[in-house]
Amino acid sequence: MYQILKKKALNPTVTMMVVKAPMVARKAEPGQFIILRVDEDGERMPLTIADYDRENGTITIIFQIVGATTEALNHKEEGEFIQDFVGPLGKATETEGLKKVAVVGGGVGCAIAYPVAKKLHEQGCEVHSIVGFRNKDLVILEDEFKNASAKMLLMTDDGSYGEKGLVTDALRKLIESGEQYDEVIAIGPLIMMKFVCALTKQFGIKTMVSMNPIMVDGTGMCGGCRLTVGGKTKFACVDGPDFDGHEVDFDEAMARGASYKPFERKAHEEICNLYKMADQA
Repeated sequence: MYQILKKKALNPTVTMMVVKAPMVARKAEPGQFIILRVDEDGERMPLTIADYDRENGTITIIFQIVGATTEALNHKEEGEFIQDFVGPLGKATETEGLKKVAVVGGGVGCAIAYPVAKKLHEQGCEVHSIVGFRNKDLVILEDEFKNASAKMLLMTDDGSYGEKGLVTDALRKLIESGEQYDEVIAIGPLIMMKFVCALTKQFGIKTMVSMNPIMVDGTGMCGGCRLTVGGKTKFACVDGPDFDGHEVDFDEAMARGASYKPFERKAHEEICNLYKMADQA
């Protein structure tokens, strides 16, 4: 079992945990993920590795509380244990040889974008980070991005913090001002990544995206995480999670993801009611 060493609420719906997992930390790289089970009866849930510490043998995960499993995980406290914690899985983000990159993160996707920005920065790459949130209350990892970036722009939909607008607005301004990027790396909601890719395609800039579809086994056997990339079927767990964003069929990915929303809401409501009853007992 895997002990939770630290737990911190980053905003009302997003939680960070540092988990003791020395075998995973030994091999982890930015872009890879783990699959965990909260307890013996829990479902398998993939989470991207937000950070790792090889010396202390820890993995940092950041998750948004949206369904039954994330609700159950969020009820775990420091000192308690997670049943299973398997990884690292997936391919690491390719960062070698890049000299100037724009890293674009949206919402909780910033937890995935940050380790990539950090790795690039450590390799001497000039990193321009653009992060976007709905409002000030949902901002996460601001200082971390600043420390890993030569230039950092923070956008909010309502203008309550940073600059008002979308991440695509900021990216367009940078490109049109003369910034030339070897690559753009976009990580966040599917609709955000879709429009980032539409923008960069206009300027002929290679763009990589991190895909996080429904996943079960994480080894390519179940096919649950299938995507259409360049007209071919790919599996996010073994072929990705990073793909050329200009080849991803985002509309198909969004349609498949949306089909599970009603079940997710129902499961979340049921487990919330169970915790409420337990608290009242």
